[in-house]
Amino acid sequence: MAPPPEELRTTVAIVGAGPAGLALAHLLHTVGIDSIVVDNRDRETIATTHRAGILEQGSVELLADTGAVTRVHTHGHEHEGTVFRVDGVDHRIDFQGLVGASVWLYPQNEVFVDLAQTRDAAGGTVFYGVSDTSPAAFDTDRPHVDFTDADGTPRRIVCDWLVGADGSRSVCRNAIPEAERQRFSLEYPFAWFGILCEAPPSAPELIYSRSERGFALISQRSDTVQRMYFQCSPDEDASAWSDDRIFAELQARVDGPDGFELTTGPVFERTVLPFRSYVSEPMRSGRLLLAGDAAHTVPPTGAKGLNLALQDVRVLFEALRDAVLSGDESGVDGYSDRALQRVWKAQNFSYWVTSLMHRDPQAGDFETRRRAGELRGLLESDHGRAYLAEAYTGWPRESRLT
Repeated sequence: MAPPPEELRTTVAIVGAGPAGLALAHLLHTVGIDSIVVDNRDRETIATTHRAGILEQGSVELLADTGAVTRVHTHGHEHEGTVFRVDGVDHRIDFQGLVGASVWLYPQNEVFVDLAQTRDAAGGTVFYGVSDTSPAAFDTDRPHVDFTDADGTPRRIVCDWLVGADGSRSVCRNAIPEAERQRFSLEYPFAWFGILCEAPPSAPELIYSRSERGFALISQRSDTVQRMYFQCSPDEDASAWSDDRIFAELQARVDGPDGFELTTGPVFERTVLPFRSYVSEPMRSGRLLLAGDAAHTVPPTGAKGLNLALQDVRVLFEALRDAVLSGDESGVDGYSDRALQRVWKAQNFSYWVTSLMHRDPQAGDFETRRRAGELRGLLESDHGRAYLAEAYTGWPRESRLT
């Protein structure tokens, strides 16, 4: 007979030690609320998994204004605009001039490194490399999560509130009975072929390019490592592409009368990223609350994934703070509806920009040309560019954290 799990007690148990889970733990700590975080990945894996990262101004403020360790202002790159390149012609969206905001290029794994250091400094408990994670009893006032820690010891965290911030394959979301939730999803007929290469930046800001050959994104990661993407089929074999073939395809998609040329270098990572939009409603079941990719995913075109997760955390923190410290659960009751308002705005923006910038293999000639006309109308309009700038840099928040 197996021994009973070692029992731990906390106010908020958080499943998922990515940026969303650790940001929530940090915010709760600032008001004296205890939490324990668990993740099935080991710390090194999270810290070294290369993921893109565009932080909206509100996301930067959430990290910097709340005392989290952050290197975004010293190691990140502020972008005051971005370029939409259509058939080789640049159209710059001036974020600062149009809406007085910026975004910061700062990879998601670096956000994790900062927040993990913040939890260390606070003496917070985080279990990495766990297995057999199982949330339960969240329909009672004594929810818990069982898991086996990295040393093989069975453990149980008993808590007042349980948060699932455990990504798109969320065990917390899947623990919610099917009868209690709705799932909304859309599969796209294309994917991104993404690379990391050793090279200096090709341009000072990101370039979103649309051409007859399809979409390309010329992004950055650092002064010496660049991230680039081009539209491909979801079943594309990344290993079949040589460096020369990759850069020839990317260059063909940004060619124009200005003679713009990419800087190139050795490719050390290549992968195919399928596109999917997904929302699970509601984002709460009893005392279990979902945040980030556990509740919703968006295609990366609009740079909304990480930012949506951090905005979920902002709303969830305020709700849990009031519930724990004041006994006021109205914020928890309204959390799902409040968060989903922004989620669906972001879903619309991400779908819309993705549709405008990509060639849809299922679309007819009329629809293809109509979308091209819509894109040009947007980029040639002051109001269109202002909407694009506001949506990309992040919609205004209701209030600052108090």
